[in-house]
Amino acid sequence: MATTEHPPSSRIRSWMLEGLADMGKGGGPQGPHTTPEPAHKGQRWWRVMCLTGVDYFSTLGYQPGIAALAAGLLSPVATIVLVIVTLAGALPVYRRVAEESPRGEGSIAMLERLLSFWKGKLFVLTLLGFAATDFLITITLSAADASTHLIENPHLTSTLHDKQMIVTLILVALLGAVFLKGFLEAIGVAVVLVGIYLTLNLVVVIVGMWHVVTAGHVITDWSTALTAEHGNVFAMVGVALLVFPKLALGLSGFETGVAVMPHVQGAPDDTDERPTGRIRDTKKLLTTAALIMSVFLIATSFITTLLIPEKEFEPGGQANGRALAFLAHEYLGSTFGTVYDVSTIAILWFAGASAMAGLLNLMPRYLPRYGMAPHWARAVRPMVIVFTLIGFLVTWIFDADVDAQGGAYATGVLVLISSAAIAVTIAARKAGQRNWTITFAVISAVFLYTTVLNVIERPDGVKIGACFIAGIILVSLLSRLARAFELRVTSVTLDDMAERFIRDMASRKIRLIANQPDQRDKAEYRDKIAQIREDNDIPGEDFVFVEVTVLDPSEFEAGLTVRGDILHHRYRVLTLESSSIPNALAALLLHVRDATGCTPHIYFEWTEGNPFANFLRFFLFGQGEVAPVTREVLREAEPDRPRRPRVHTG
Repeated sequence: MATTEHPPSSRIRSWMLEGLADMGKGGGPQGPHTTPEPAHKGQRWWRVMCLTGVDYFSTLGYQPGIAALAAGLLSPVATIVLVIVTLAGALPVYRRVAEESPRGEGSIAMLERLLSFWKGKLFVLTLLGFAATDFLITITLSAADASTHLIENPHLTSTLHDKQMIVTLILVALLGAVFLKGFLEAIGVAVVLVGIYLTLNLVVVIVGMWHVVTAGHVITDWSTALTAEHGNVFAMVGVALLVFPKLALGLSGFETGVAVMPHVQGAPDDTDERPTGRIRDTKKLLTTAALIMSVFLIATSFITTLLIPEKEFEPGGQANGRALAFLAHEYLGSTFGTVYDVSTIAILWFAGASAMAGLLNLMPRYLPRYGMAPHWARAVRPMVIVFTLIGFLVTWIFDADVDAQGGAYATGVLVLISSAAIAVTIAARKAGQRNWTITFAVISAVFLYTTVLNVIERPDGVKIGACFIAGIILVSLLSRLARAFELRVTSVTLDDMAERFIRDMASRKIRLIANQPDQRDKAEYRDKIAQIREDNDIPGEDFVFVEVTVLDPSEFEAGLTVRGDILHHRYRVLTLESSSIPNALAALLLHVRDATGCTPHIYFEWTEGNPFANFLRFFLFGQGEVAPVTREVLREAEPDRPRRPRVHTG
């Protein structure tokens, strides 16, 4: 029975953990089942661009209609403002982000370095909340929009009427299935979808431009109406600037472009420390995507504004939410229009792929390292299942309504772009680059202005983002609490003097004294030995002191370096630096046991104070009641009691 049951379980577990930390290669935390690849491995940059492009380019499905509703006849002018902000603002910012965080951590990692201890962790968790808002809403909103196009198709309306929720859930599930199959398959699908979609849009643009040029009165009528409505160029630009925040969804795609950076193929001589080729190709990715999108945005806003009656953009109109599809049916016939609809539905559905890739890259880089997620959170497939289930929940909460999710989507996009702009401003200032500092500061001001206006107009986005932030912080702290007694030291390294102390004691009985360093004078060590001998009724002075200095208690995993010193020509002292005293002591004891084959003994004194308060001190600051916590860490790390190092407390 055992032989028939265990192999399937093992196969399932191996399949689930296959490619552990795949999304984090190149500097992210590596799991025990992962063999890091050389820095030059990966996909060609244009293929990875297609993965981010399914999110970025798919906004052509609704961006011209949004611009027409927001700006009316000024839609092409407002779109030009959007393009200027894209090319002169967002693009330089994210090219700099690619230089500063070549492993794909993005602006979050850049800002993390500015703050230490728990302030930094909570700040990162807040930004991760907005990132989760952006990426998860991208998945659910795109799937809901695709299902809307599917249901409104004349051939399917009668069959799929009032089944949008079911259709959306199926699309989210299919997206998760693609990533369960494998990440390379997701890139392959994206390349095909983006290639077909951009080709069809190019045909629509060319045909639309031809009709604009051949029907000369169209341009004349538009310019006359524009002048009559707004008077002069300055008034037009002013109105375009005012409506710009409503067009901010056209900026999506940059954050995921950096997030999937580890999958961009670099040069053969790239290293993990400095992947120059990967940085160069990521800049190509970002620039090419921005240029392609900018050309399409201007061209599509121009032809849709000139060729589609204004009333058709209104809710209930034939061009509402599908301006380019309207032109495809109008000027290229029903067959081409249907093919265009299918392509739009497919790319809107798969737009969630770039968001899923961003989530799979960001979350495993931070939460497990903070101790705020299980070890399996570094693996791709379990996280795909988690994000897919959350996508189901978000879809159900919002009833698969595209409009209800729009505010949260725009807020997430703008907050991340604003944080990136601020991060590169600080980086330029630290590098002493005065001109770049001023430039990035101006860009930051523009994006902060846009974010504030968007929040004022659509406060629901901040509310939804706050829910994600609260959820991430709550789950993270509970996970950290559940993992509080894990052995969190990844490696132990002893210097020559420390090795000599351990070898010398191994010939007798290994006795260590945990000491909280104070003055470190002769009296301190003499009195400590006397106290330990009295409390535990043991003779002699054959002890080695162990002193731990807590560095950053908010860190969860780190290596341990042990240095040996002889103080006052008599007392042997091992000094350690760690984020947690009990974990450092437990790791040292287990290392000594394994290195010598002897069972070490360590002696403590009880800590005064309330036990609950002492536990909070341990949880938050790595100190507190050290003796029982050290014993508990040892108990979890070594279940075999006879092999467990001995803990004595008096």
